Amino acid sequence: MKIKIKKLHPDARIPAYAHPGDAGLDLFSLETHTLQPKEAKLFKLGFALEFPHGYVALVKDKGSFAQRSIHSLGGVFDAGFRGEYNAHLINLGNESYTIEKGHKLAQLVILPIITAELEETDKLNDSSRGMGQFGSTGK
Repeated sequence: MKIKIKKLHPDARIPAYAHPGDAGLDLFSLETHTLQPKEAKLFKLGFALEFPHGYVALVKDKGSFAQRSIHSLGGVFDAGFRGEYNAHLINLGNESYTIEKGHKLAQLVILPIITAELEETDKLNDSSRGMGQFGSTGK
């Protein structure tokens, strides 16, 4: 699939796959910032995308950040969005962590979507799980 990208900032790096077959495109920081424990910050990425309807771009955690307790607070970018992409990160750990300008901070995954047609009803079919939530399958 071809995706158009427009740089909005001269220092923006074009997202890139690190290895053939990778699911996520690496996203790069435009700034150096030290995330303090429990701090959340929105990192602008300096680009906009255009891709076909029927797809979505999701900002996901960078794999190695999990051990440092740095996580993405999500980011769903629909096909019609033409604004600047960003990565909203939070430091859930007890130590500060510095993200350097130009370094990888998250990844972008492009996925096909299914548009649901909701049908209101007064009754749902029974299932083996029923209304069981957390811990419903035991320990």
